[in-house]
Amino acid sequence: MLTHDKPVTRAWVLHPDLKSDPARRAPEPALEEAVALAAALPDLDVVGSDVVRLPKIQPGMLFGSGKIDELKTVFHDNEVELVLIDGPVTPVQQRNLEKKWGVKLLDRTGLILEIFSDRARTSEGVLQVEMAALSYQRTRLVRAWTHLERQRGGLGFVGGPGETQIEADRRAIDEQLNRLRKQLAKVVKTRELHRASRAKVPFPIVALVGYTNAGKSTLFNRLTGAEVFAKDMLFATLDPTMRKIILPTGDEVIMSDTVGFISDLPTQLVAAFRATLEEVLDADLIVHVRDISHPQTEEQSQDVMTILHDLGVAEEAPLIEVWNKTDLLEGEERDAILNQAARMDDLYAISAVSGEGMDALLAAIAEKVKDPRSEETLSLGFADGKKRAWLFDQGIVTEERPSDDGYDVDVLWTNLQKERFSRLE
Repeated sequence: MLTHDKPVTRAWVLHPDLKSDPARRAPEPALEEAVALAAALPDLDVVGSDVVRLPKIQPGMLFGSGKIDELKTVFHDNEVELVLIDGPVTPVQQRNLEKKWGVKLLDRTGLILEIFSDRARTSEGVLQVEMAALSYQRTRLVRAWTHLERQRGGLGFVGGPGETQIEADRRAIDEQLNRLRKQLAKVVKTRELHRASRAKVPFPIVALVGYTNAGKSTLFNRLTGAEVFAKDMLFATLDPTMRKIILPTGDEVIMSDTVGFISDLPTQLVAAFRATLEEVLDADLIVHVRDISHPQTEEQSQDVMTILHDLGVAEEAPLIEVWNKTDLLEGEERDAILNQAARMDDLYAISAVSGEGMDALLAAIAEKVKDPRSEETLSLGFADGKKRAWLFDQGIVTEERPSDDGYDVDVLWTNLQKERFSRLE
């Protein structure tokens, strides 16, 4: 991986445009996103970028020989040290291109892993990144380097006689993955305890989700007054941050800012960061933040909804859509967006930077998390002191009567409070 204590590395970004690919994205916006991804790493200086048209993929070199020679001249003239290819590159292709161009090469998965590694802050996030990186590295051990094909003798302490270097390296990675999984299990258990303690707090959870760089962290900061790292940079947030806010109605909710989604997210990372997105699974309301000024805003929205579905977020989960960055729109385009948002339910046009539309959004959040109350009588035993105390703390007890085994308690509560109560031990 890249090390972040070195001088700035001169990088060039390539987006291969394979017209026969059914999942092909518009090349220019895709290249722009790839350049923004590269810019998210502090020690990279992106000195150039290109869309490379591909009639077909060359198995050994990805590109044709003419294009490879042409790019070699470009890289040499611009003193390029690192080439970032916005797409999958096989280990063999990587080895051959690095040898031909005399540069280091990273594909899209490798680049995103570098960004995740640079951004992860919590112990869980760091472990998840390490596991994803090791899983990725393991796939690169397929004849990627000639030294891995050597047989080595061995005395049976590390690897048996005749074990190849590639098998030994793969086994070492598997052992490290097992160690990390055990560490992660402990961290996740601690996280579950925190979640269980939050269950005792009768506050709804509102999760901000959206494509990376949609402005979630800026909105989070405006709503909560928190100093979360918010920058015009992809993947600025990797670990969820949670803050309590008081709505205009006086109700309190917990606001959660989550990692941004992105198209073609490596499968290793979707799996590894599922726990990071647990807050979304538990959310009482999902606020989908979109950068409405982005030319690919519809495609980004589809990517977000696809990932939410893959994560198991129920389609019937309450959801508000927010069209952010209206301050970047002008004239008729801006008027059309504002008028469209005004006509649609659960859709709000805002600017997290200027504060436009905040009042309407907060009112909508308050309405969505408002839960109708119902009456119920609970029978509590003498040993249920904690549960009884919790009910009184919530201010939802209307009457209490002693019974043979303890107390009959009349409560007036919301469905959310009922669910929280059921989790108490």
